[in-house]
Amino acid sequence: MSETMHRPLRIAIIGAGPAGVYTADSLQKADIDFEVSIDLFDRYPAPFGLIRYGVAPDHPRIKGIIKALHRVMDRGDLRFIGNVDYGTDIHLDELRTYYDVIVFATGAIKDARLDIPGVDAQNSFGAADFVNWYDGHPDVDRHWDLSAKEVAVIGNGNVALDVARVLAKPARQMLETEIPDNVYQGLAASQVTDVHVFGRRGPAQVKFTPLELRELNSIEDCEIVLYEDDFEFDEASEKAAEESNQVRNMVNTLTNWLLEQEDRPEGSGASRRLHLHFLEAPEEILTEHGKVAGLRMQRMELDGTGNVRPTGEMKMYPVQAVYRAIGYFGSAVPQIQFDEERGIIKNEEGRVLGADGQPVPGLYTAGWIKRGPVGLIGHTKGDALETIGHIIEDVDHLYTAENPDEQAILDLLASRGIEYSDWHGWKKLDNYEIQLGDMKTANGPVERERVKVVDREEQLRLAAARAREAAHS
Repeated sequence: MSETMHRPLRIAIIGAGPAGVYTADSLQKADIDFEVSIDLFDRYPAPFGLIRYGVAPDHPRIKGIIKALHRVMDRGDLRFIGNVDYGTDIHLDELRTYYDVIVFATGAIKDARLDIPGVDAQNSFGAADFVNWYDGHPDVDRHWDLSAKEVAVIGNGNVALDVARVLAKPARQMLETEIPDNVYQGLAASQVTDVHVFGRRGPAQVKFTPLELRELNSIEDCEIVLYEDDFEFDEASEKAAEESNQVRNMVNTLTNWLLEQEDRPEGSGASRRLHLHFLEAPEEILTEHGKVAGLRMQRMELDGTGNVRPTGEMKMYPVQAVYRAIGYFGSAVPQIQFDEERGIIKNEEGRVLGADGQPVPGLYTAGWIKRGPVGLIGHTKGDALETIGHIIEDVDHLYTAENPDEQAILDLLASRGIEYSDWHGWKKLDNYEIQLGDMKTANGPVERERVKVVDREEQLRLAAARAREAAHS
């Protein structure tokens, strides 16, 4: 670093989800001989990204993650600037006027594409869209069509089980979570009786976790249905169960459920059933008058390596809705080179690459938009450390901001009439949601820790957005 430079390194992080917050926190805690000044931007008025808008609300452990992120942001050494959309409200060349470093941590929020006939039919849904609905995302429709009685969920990851669990759970059991009122009303009116979850490989190859699996057994008034023919294990499956406690636990859980099912009288009397299918791959979504009318699946078999091959045997399931939960996919970031096949920013260990394949000075990336939508929170922390390691290595060449004054970016946003939220405003919104939960608890049948505010304008009003305050001062 130049000895004549005495100001802090100005850093903008685009995305205030886990990847953005962990990157900011790691930079503040790094053993470095220079100061940093960090702003976290987010397109939503509220922080925490996928943790707030992409995880099922009935996961208690998620509350712990939010509390940890909240503690980081509440220290006061990071600045949150919400309701600012990169590429719309502010652009790359403008950010480079105010910051020396820009880190893109925009995540992956779209559904990966499933290329089979009928995928665009009415009532063929992307799981991410459904998750956004039940999590109270401010930019999605408040209504969700739950008129189908038999639905299919394609995928064997945690999101697939989240979707299946929410579809199968009685609305009264979801009422104790933070779901908004419109979501509760939608779930209460649901016509769903049978949820079929399909995985193309065997029970030993599923991608969900033991906790996700066990949570299915806590659904009230719902019978879990398994199929003996699906319990196929090859040499690779048996080896995986021997070497991995997680695989062994899941296989044992599923096998025990199958044995219990064989011992109980046919029909449990439950009003809903959750069917777990393995070794089934989607071939076609059948349609009638443009709507989902069924799902054609091809039977698969294990090939000895843990992978599968098609058998040619087909089966049709008479479902009226399909939820595609085969993974998330990143969205292109304006003015940044994007890998369309992988759905990530083109980068080398977090250094953003230009059209010539070389690192662009001052531009970095972290999280799912860097590595793809894989891994848990621990991976995100390690991922952030790799990126900031390169920022520290490159620091002597990073001072480029023409106007690094911390107030300058806020003045620009206010001059454009952009009603940005800040950390103080988020805490006001946070407290309001908690108070709303207290009010619902006092007048309702169950205790509620909070009730989410969905509407973006209402969020901004409650947060007393700073641009609005400036306009009336």
